[in-house]
Amino acid sequence: MWRRGKRNEERQPLTAARMLEPLIDNMPGAGDFSHEAIQRLGNPVPMPVSNDGDALLELWLEPFGQDYWMRPGEVFTVTSYGSWNDHPFETYHEPGRLTVFATSFFATVSDADGDEVPGGHQRPAGKYERS
Repeated sequence: MWRRGKRNEERQPLTAARMLEPLIDNMPGAGDFSHEAIQRLGNPVPMPVSNDGDALLELWLEPFGQDYWMRPGEVFTVTSYGSWNDHPFETYHEPGRLTVFATSFFATVSDADGDEVPGGHQRPAGKYERS
């Protein structure tokens, strides 16, 4: 993975040490990764994500590999918590999927009412099932 330089002119490799720095800085107490524990990290930065298409869209949240499925017209908010280097999110689009990488390592997904959206929300039957 590559990360843009501060002036977006140069690309720098993302080293393991640089990737782990926010994880170590932001680790919730006692390894509690609940929605509430992540929110307690503070410094929230919300990013609305909408599905303006006409088909189901997968929202993939990294680095923990959680999937959320958005119906046409739905809006979710991905909120990063804690500290990060340079910027709180990186986004990548491919057909049928939007990947959001929380560079702080900790983020939540909520619906238009502000309620937590659990991983696997609206996942199509048979998707990611092991045989």
